[in-house]
Amino acid sequence: MTSPAAKEIVPVENMAAPRGVWSVATVARPGRLVFVSGLLAKDAAGEIVGVGDVGAQTEQVLKNLAQALKAAGGTLADVVRVDVYIRSMSHFAEIHAVRRRYFPKDPPASTMVEVSRLTDERCLIEITAIAVLP
Repeated sequence: MTSPAAKEIVPVENMAAPRGVWSVATVARPGRLVFVSGLLAKDAAGEIVGVGDVGAQTEQVLKNLAQALKAAGGTLADVVRVDVYIRSMSHFAEIHAVRRRYFPKDPPASTMVEVSRLTDERCLIEITAIAVLP
């Protein structure tokens, strides 16, 4: 007998469908919670990737998130929530084009906000995450 999934997407009636890659509500069943700090577009050497290119930076951030979750014993499919901090809301579509590849099914709940600056002025995006592992 297999255990139930630790993450379940909740269908919400009478609400507009999300314009991007996220779910309105997600249930996290008992399991191990993983809290991932804000990640920037840094490579393994700590260098910023894709300066001036939000698509390349989003790609690197999501690769870093996948790596952090792997270290904790999980995958991107275990993510129940992300908070996305961006320098310009004009990048919304480009960011979601990348997110769609990393969260192709049952994307996490999400908040995206525009901020005036991040800890490195070359960075255009930062993402925090919460995952639940079975």
